[in-house]
Amino acid sequence: MTITRRNTEQGMAAAGETGASGGLGGLMRRYIGFSPIPMSKRSQQLESRIQGAQVATSVCPYCAVGCSQLVYHRDGKIIDIEGNPDSPINNGHLCPKGAATYQLVNNPNRPTKVLYRAPRSDHWEERPLAWAMDHIAQRVKEARDKDFVMNDDNGERINRLESVGSIGGATLDNEENYLMLKLFRNLGVVHITNQARI
Repeated sequence: MTITRRNTEQGMAAAGETGASGGLGGLMRRYIGFSPIPMSKRSQQLESRIQGAQVATSVCPYCAVGCSQLVYHRDGKIIDIEGNPDSPINNGHLCPKGAATYQLVNNPNRPTKVLYRAPRSDHWEERPLAWAMDHIAQRVKEARDKDFVMNDDNGERINRLESVGSIGGATLDNEENYLMLKLFRNLGVVHITNQARI
């Protein structure tokens, strides 16, 4: 708002003030600070998108730093992910990749199907994710039934399956890797590694 000399004089006259009583500072405090209200009615009615949402503390899945995040969710859907200001590691700050974690879950470009190439086929086919999960589980079961070794040549119990391996990705957190480790160790898998370093 631009204050002209005329506006100032009118404001002072309306307030019953002269230049000696309160001066321009008093006028500014009364006229600009409180009237008119600088916020529109629409602005006054706006609410934060995370208001009333539940929050869970999590860890950024990208690198070895282990920055803490606050994951806001409502009705089973993630609505925002921010840095956790209570964390001694990142004090609420996130790098560009950590700040974009929200897009891992809510992204219109995220693939919802898998590409499958059948044995001896020369092309890829789109298949549903549920089909892929069932197919992988079936293949693991067939491999375990066929290749599981309970005892070695000396009769020692080894419970080993060497025809199946697991490679975890960098966007898997500790909890997911722990569950994968338990699953594959119980199956007898010995070739296990992952890229997640936290």
